[in-house]
Amino acid sequence: MNTAPYELLAASQQVLNLLVAFVGGLVVAGALIWAVRVGMKVMDQEEHRPSPEDQPKLPETGAVREMREMREPDEIPMVSRDGERLMPYELHHSATRTGKDQQRRRWLPGSSGAFGSGGPGHV
Repeated sequence: MNTAPYELLAASQQVLNLLVAFVGGLVVAGALIWAVRVGMKVMDQEEHRPSPEDQPKLPETGAVREMREMREPDEIPMVSRDGERLMPYELHHSATRTGKDQQRRRWLPGSSGAFGSGGPGHV
């Protein structure tokens, strides 16, 4: 059996595969170059970034800081059963007000434990 035609056919098939792979690589490289050029054109048409003078600046008084205060509830006055009821427009817009005592209540060791912590609770 003569295998020469089959070897020639196999060699030509490998050359064809190599040629198709090379052309495919050129197409992909060309598409990437085209995409970069289009992206650069789009970036040139966009509005330029603000300069440092256009950036926001701190106020003259400095940075705004967080304010902490202790709040206490604004109690609703008790009305007797036969008295006149309190209407919504008579209520304040806020349910709390600044407390008289601004000292934070601290946890005292041994006074309580978190739920499920196994602590003794109030002693």
